[in-house]
Amino acid sequence: MMQRHVQALGRLKVGAMNKTEAAYAATLELRRRAGEVVWFKFEGLKFRLADNTFYTPDFAVMLASGALEAHEVKGHWEDDARAKIKVAADMYPMQFIAVQPLPKKAGGGWKIEEF
Repeated sequence: MMQRHVQALGRLKVGAMNKTEAAYAATLELRRRAGEVVWFKFEGLKFRLADNTFYTPDFAVMLASGALEAHEVKGHWEDDARAKIKVAADMYPMQFIAVQPLPKKAGGGWKIEEF
């Protein structure tokens, strides 16, 4: 009998972007070409919040000013994800930003929330 690797529904391999994250990466690339962003990396930072508790934002982003930001892309929020980004924002001296896609009928783009 051949064994298959089984993955939870809705979960991608580590390092693989979902459609929403890929769309946001395209937005960051446009901002990079416009000179607003000098660098970004998917899952480029990992923050220790407590023993055996970590938070990895979807994107590490360096702005043209040199400021480093952590961007979290969400289709919808789970309570633990919101708690983790709030804890990280309290612990680390950088801007934490959450983005959610806006529906096309609302004009598209991204809803931005700063922590």
